Amino acid sequence: MNTYIKSLPVAALLLLASCEKYLEKDPIGILTEEQIATDPTVGTITGAVTNAYVPLASTLNLFGDWNWTQGLVLRNDFITEDIASGDANKKWSPDGDQAWMDDVASFNFTPENGAFNGLWTYDYEGISRTNLAISQLTDEAIIQQTGMEQNLRNRLLGEAYFLRAFYYFNLVANFGDVPLLLKPLTNFNEAYEVARRAPKDEVWTQVNSDLTEAANLLPNSKYTSDSEKWRASKGAAIALHAKTALYRGQWQQVIDRVQELETLGFYQLNSNYFDSFDVSKEFAENEVIFAFDHQQGVLPRRGNGLTALLGWGFLAPSPDFTGSFEANDPRLDYTVNVSDQAVYKLLGGTNTDNKGNDDAPSNKIYIRWADVLLWKAEAYTELESYPQAIALINEVRQRARNTPIIGGGTAPGGTLPNRGASTDKTQVKEWLMHERRVELGMESHRFSDLRRWGAAKAVLTALGKNFQDRNYLYPIPQGEVDKSAGSITQNDDY
Repeated sequence: MNTYIKSLPVAALLLLASCEKYLEKDPIGILTEEQIATDPTVGTITGAVTNAYVPLASTLNLFGDWNWTQGLVLRNDFITEDIASGDANKKWSPDGDQAWMDDVASFNFTPENGAFNGLWTYDYEGISRTNLAISQLTDEAIIQQTGMEQNLRNRLLGEAYFLRAFYYFNLVANFGDVPLLLKPLTNFNEAYEVARRAPKDEVWTQVNSDLTEAANLLPNSKYTSDSEKWRASKGAAIALHAKTALYRGQWQQVIDRVQELETLGFYQLNSNYFDSFDVSKEFAENEVIFAFDHQQGVLPRRGNGLTALLGWGFLAPSPDFTGSFEANDPRLDYTVNVSDQAVYKLLGGTNTDNKGNDDAPSNKIYIRWADVLLWKAEAYTELESYPQAIALINEVRQRARNTPIIGGGTAPGGTLPNRGASTDKTQVKEWLMHERRVELGMESHRFSDLRRWGAAKAVLTALGKNFQDRNYLYPIPQGEVDKSAGSITQNDDY
């Protein structure tokens, strides 16, 4: 690792990742930063990009050895989205284990809560890795030295831009204004210059810029690489661009981006709802646009560690969530088996084979086609184009009711009937909000949806949570504020 970075007293702030002891570790993977920076080859540069995907994983202990209190055991999306939203409880049986998760659930947390440090750590670690890769890929001397082919260079650079946009999207959506770091740091002056929060609009602008670059550089194919289908694709870049517009209320841009995706012809709803989650069908179905590819039995470890927590009783869908499904909706049984305490979507099969497995192969799905269709439906709703919005909601419902029920056979007649015509915006939006909840349940979208709709306070207060207006943004991790001597400021009312 660069010796300047290792010696800086604000090292955690510089990479905006975690405590110094974690930054002392080499990147998770085969390559070290010394190899990437001092002896670049086609292989080391490719490895640098591959390394930038790692913070998307649910693999256990990437940045700490069972450091629960700092939120570093694995990615915390399931806490900050599913548990915070009331769709899930921390455990099937209440206990005092990991009380900081309960504080997130009840909205009685402080900025010291590990959930927020975990979000910050994973995403800024991803950014530091993408910046390293981008600095190599945009250096003409290095490209000439390595003899890298232009097509490969474009592809890798497109992936890196996508990943940086993805990490910054997550940060700005959760924290608002955040430090904007666009290159590797090499000295104290650069470190202190970036120890400031950039306005959120500036961050969103950078996200859009990176996604435009990514879409232009990535090949015009469903998969960027036939041998590594998990890599970010042109479709993923366009989809995240649409999601960025959604979060900024740019409704026509959402529609335009989704139509651009439709023109590619790469994606459609699977006929069976569960195919997106079935381990045996990964990269052989039509709906998943971007996912982290967990693999079992490889080194460095790449398995899905979240399934280990399920074996310990974590992540129990709440009665309020399971009660939100309409009668006979096949999606409920494919999402959770209450009697067996199994979240099938996360396990990757309609059995408990991976329950308790800390190295499971089930992928972490970040974007899939049903999600995208409902973005478009939301945009149409906001533009008062209700027939188009309702048609998309009904398309998602039709796939759900036509999915064979989990025990075989079909859902009873009358299950999930089409929504009728309506010009009542409140009604159409309620249909949309309901459909997103049951279609995407336990996929770590719900709390962001509630915040984006401005509905979080009403919904969560009704569930008995102590949600306050300040909670529309999460607090900046207090450790980052302290280490920057206050140059990184705290969000209001924390």
